[in-house]
Amino acid sequence: MQITGELIDDKIIVKKSNDVGRLHNKSRFGKPLTGNKLELNLLEGVFLLGEGKIRIFRNKSEVNFQELVKLASKSITEFEIKYLVFRDLRNRGHAIKLCEDDTTTFCQVNEKDERQFLILAISERDNFDLFDAINLTKNVEERRKELWIGIVDEEGDITYYVVSFLDTRGKNKEHVFQKTSGLLLKDRVAVFDKIASKELLEKEFYGKPFGDGLQLSLVETMYLIEKGFIDVETNEGKKIPKEKFEKIVIGLQPDIKSRLEVFNDLKKRGLIVKTGFKFGTNFRAYTTKPGDTHAEYLIHVLDRDFKGTWAEISRAVRLAHSVNKEIAFATIDNGKIEYIKFGRLRP
Repeated sequence: MQITGELIDDKIIVKKSNDVGRLHNKSRFGKPLTGNKLELNLLEGVFLLGEGKIRIFRNKSEVNFQELVKLASKSITEFEIKYLVFRDLRNRGHAIKLCEDDTTTFCQVNEKDERQFLILAISERDNFDLFDAINLTKNVEERRKELWIGIVDEEGDITYYVVSFLDTRGKNKEHVFQKTSGLLLKDRVAVFDKIASKELLEKEFYGKPFGDGLQLSLVETMYLIEKGFIDVETNEGKKIPKEKFEKIVIGLQPDIKSRLEVFNDLKKRGLIVKTGFKFGTNFRAYTTKPGDTHAEYLIHVLDRDFKGTWAEISRAVRLAHSVNKEIAFATIDNGKIEYIKFGRLRP
């Protein structure tokens, strides 16, 4: 016999004890009331009605799907987005409910589930705010859960991401190099000392071969200058003071300081760091020698107040996933660097 419920204002009350048992005890729908009754919210009601699992009446007249959707859309903010994600995850076997704290959209009903998560349901047209994403991820991780984001596109398809902080370490040691010199060639520096070039390339994989020597990127060069391992000269053989070289580089690459901070941090973590341009990011990072493995991570440096579109995030994650890498966005806050990682998820 089909379950029945009575629509009262914006709640659906299920009164038969057998129906209450089937909905709540077995499938974790609704909120138990005194007298062995069950209260369903409109989102649950629309789902159950759409799945043909309940009949709903109001003043003895049966309520159809269209009527209930209209009522729910007036009562629940962004109802259609929440409903599509709720329906998809419920049909995948996840017992979830609307959260009460408004931090995320859905919470698990069964807190004893092995995998603990909270879900944010949004539209592809919503803006991406990095600051909000960082704070939400912190909030969720402090509760010892995973953050899932379900993004609904304009056709109703859903893409899921799991969001977390990246705290990785590599196996590479920083070495001490004999001081050498390099020639500034606009947006790179050429090192002609064969021995120095060989050591820089073989020990920490700096640069790329350039004749018998090495070409270094400007961020690599600035890092090596700070370490005291290189001086940079003009093509007249004059040494460029550190401060002047920094001004030259900032003129060419205005974001160099933030990228250098992240480069420095990644090196301290024992990672080999190379350009990520071909993947649309600032860096690619290896935990072991590049010859032994492909880069495991793509790192892109963003201002903490960065705002964009979810399409930008989708492209970045899709590309990283297609080349078997993980992507993380690095942000700097009062000298502290955080890496927030987005990964594709199959719930």
